[in-house]
Amino acid sequence: MLEMQWIANYLMLGLFVGYLSGLLGVGGGLVMVPVLTFMFETQHFPPNTILHMALGTSMAAIFFTTIFTTYQHHKHQAVNWKVVRYMTPGVLLGTAVGGLLVGFVATRYLTFFFVFFVYAAGIQILVGFKPEATRELPSHKGLTFSGMVIGCISGIVSIGGGVLSVPYLLWHKEPLRNAIATASALGFFISCGGTIGYVLTGHYKGVDLPPFSMGYVYLPVLIWLIVGSLITAPIGAKGTHNMPVGKLKRFSGLLLCVLATKMLFKLF
Repeated sequence: MLEMQWIANYLMLGLFVGYLSGLLGVGGGLVMVPVLTFMFETQHFPPNTILHMALGTSMAAIFFTTIFTTYQHHKHQAVNWKVVRYMTPGVLLGTAVGGLLVGFVATRYLTFFFVFFVYAAGIQILVGFKPEATRELPSHKGLTFSGMVIGCISGIVSIGGGVLSVPYLLWHKEPLRNAIATASALGFFISCGGTIGYVLTGHYKGVDLPPFSMGYVYLPVLIWLIVGSLITAPIGAKGTHNMPVGKLKRFSGLLLCVLATKMLFKLF
């Protein structure tokens, strides 16, 4: 089991990413996975399972975080439940497929893909990319297909999907706060499908997994990530409706680029 110092580290990580994901609708998994990777390396996890364990544990933590952030956004009547209802079938299918695919991808190639995605997300946040609202929301089938694509990518890189679904919703004329709130609700279903995928794939493909693992989900770490994120995620979600978030967004974008660079250097 974990020593007290590691418990404190994982608790602090949960506190930070919970607040960030609640406030911005993005950032939880993108920050959590690189940091978990470094921590698991320090704890001498088997090298061929480190990234997979980080992805699976992060996805499971997002599941609990999004419950509380979605509730806070719902209280402000900011969630577009029609969009959530139509996108959810595609999201569940896509994330389950993404989580299953990860088990068949070599760690090196998976790391390259994840680093590229984190760079793209960090730069998007830094430059304040906001697509022009030029399109109406698509049909029921169109939303389901979009959910499947967003879910599959989110399942592979273990995120709640906000970095994809927020721009997608802004593009389709959703106001920013509503886009963040709706992305949070979609993140709950993304994490459902993704967690199932990582658990099943870990059971089928996983070798040399640490004790107390459920597939690629490491339970001793998951507990403390949940405790931390459940404290701060509702606070962050409230902040979405009450405070300007420009400076924090720039900080989170820079942080993502730094973490991606560190992971890239480790590959070489």
